[in-house]
Parts: sequence; structure tokens; C-alpha cells
Amino acid sequence: MPQTKEETVAMRSSQIAVSAAFLALGVQHAAAQEAFPNKPIRMIIGFTPGSEIDVVGRLIADQMSEHWGHRVIVDNRAGAGGTVAAAIVARAAPDGYTWLFNSVAHTASLALYSKLSYHPVQSFAFVSQATSAPNVLITAPSQAIKSVGALIKMARERPGKLTYGAAGVGSGTHLNGTLFTLAAEVQVANASYKGTPELITDTTAGRIHYSFAPIGGTIAFVRDKRLAALGVTTLQRSPALPDVPTIAESALPGFEWDQWYGMFMPAGVPRSIVEQVGSEMKRILSSAQIKERLNVRGSWPNTNTPAQFEKKVRAEIAKVTKALAAAGVKPQ
Repeated sequence: MPQTKEETVAMRSSQIAVSAAFLALGVQHAAAQEAFPNKPIRMIIGFTPGSEIDVVGRLIADQMSEHWGHRVIVDNRAGAGGTVAAAIVARAAPDGYTWLFNSVAHTASLALYSKLSYHPVQSFAFVSQATSAPNVLITAPSQAIKSVGALIKMARERPGKLTYGAAGVGSGTHLNGTLFTLAAEVQVANASYKGTPELITDTTAGRIHYSFAPIGGTIAFVRDKRLAALGVTTLQRSPALPDVPTIAESALPGFEWDQWYGMFMPAGVPRSIVEQVGSEMKRILSSAQIKERLNVRGSWPNTNTPAQFEKKVRAEIAKVTKALAAAGVKPQ
């Protein structure tokens, strides 16, 4: 039956109203995304308060809190080389409000643990690397070990008798120590600690022969001569400890270890949020003030895109897995 003029007008009005309603919903949805963040954010760090990764993570969290007007709350969940924290984030809602600030230790989880509740690549959205820094090979002055070469010589003469410390199995310091023993072709025992503060304490006291520790936590001890720094793990000397040689130049050509830190989110977080947080990290870490605060601790900003960060992590997983297998380490 043909519609009257009044019915036609009413139908068009109804269609316009429906279209307007859908448009309003779209605008509200877009506004909600643009408004990120609109509540506090939880940044989970897999290592102890006072560790170098905790110091750097809190620096970023404080700057983001100030910029956004919503708190980024640091939650330390130490244990099992960062895997406790990673598991929490992997199962969190993919809404962008739970972050994982982790170290290079993230790349060892597959090689160390056979019953992980997550996958180090597939379970996460990659945001950005944050910083790079060397570890420092340290020993107590009472050990009377004067160089990396002297340490290697001692270890070869006393196979299995020397002990080195690490901040937990699977931590960056443990992986660094494992790669060192392989490169130096020595047999040493590993003492595992809850975190780097405890590790440094026992190294200073001479309870263990040596350890690798992030440079930021060791600089004051080295300058006060409470610790002797034998070498740094990067290929270039650190401006923070310019008189300390690299391990590569002093004993093991080509030896390198980057104690990097980076940001992850649960897989499925909207790409716009991932990129927004990555851009904010780059802005913060590019400022002269933050660069200076990092440089005095021996670190430097080293941000990248989500795709670049994922590529780096995949390559590091392959490298670390091969090294641990060569060292006879099997997943537990």
C-alpha cells in the first residue's frame, strides 16, 4: 500500500534518529579511546624494590603519572626470574591498564621453565624497549682479583671451587654469568639471590667470589672502593666508569651483554593504546633531564617501535636458549 506523505516523513525522521544514535555511540567509543588513561594503571615489575630495573621503572611511572594526571602504580612481584610478574600480566584484561616492565630475563623463560602459563611472545603486546646498560663484573677487594684475566685463570686452576652470584635463576645477571662461564670455559658454582641489593651485599662482604650486577646499583660501591670493578659487559666502556675496561677488550674478544629493560602489555590490547604508551615512553626518555638521571646511573635511553622490540626479543630468545642449552641447563 502506498505511503502517505506524513508516513514517509515519519520514516525518514526515524532513520535519521537511528543513524544519529549509532553516530553518537561511535563518537562516545572514539572519545573513550582518546581519553586513555582515565583511571590508575598498574605497572608490574618482576624484581625487588631497590633493584636497578625498579629504579628505572619508577622513574618512567612517575613521569607518566605527572603527565596524564592518573597514577601509574608500581607493583613489585619478584620471583623466578621475572616469570611471576609476567604470568600476572599475561592473564590480565587486555584493556591497557596492566603493564609488565621486565628485563632481558624475559627471553629465558622458555628455556628454563617447562610449565609456563604463558608464552613470552604470543601472550604479550610489545610496547618498547626503554633503556640499555652494561652489567659490571664485580668482586670484593678482599678477594685480591685484579682483572678479568686473573679471575679466569683462578677459575681454571680451581674448577668448581669459585662461586658467582646472580639475582635468581633466569635473571639477567644469571644469564650474563652463564654466558661468561661458557666464553671463559670455566666451571663455577652459582649462588642465587632474591634480588640485586642482596647480591651486591654478599659480593661486597666477600661471601662469594664475584658477580655481575647492573651498573646503576654498583657505581657508588665502586667509587667508594667497597667493590672492585673488573669489567663492563658492553662493547664500549661506560662513561659512568670510564676507567673500567670492557670484558671484550681485557680478556674475551667479542663478549657482550646488554642488560636492557622494556615494556609489555597483555596480548590483545588495542594498538592505539600500545602506540600511545610507546610514544609517551619515547617522549619521557628523550628529555635532557631524564637522560641525565639515567646517565649518572650508567644507563642510556634506547626506545624502539613495537615491531622492532618484538623482533629484538625474538632474536634474544634464540640466543639465550642456545646458550643455556650449551651450558647444560634444562627446563624445569
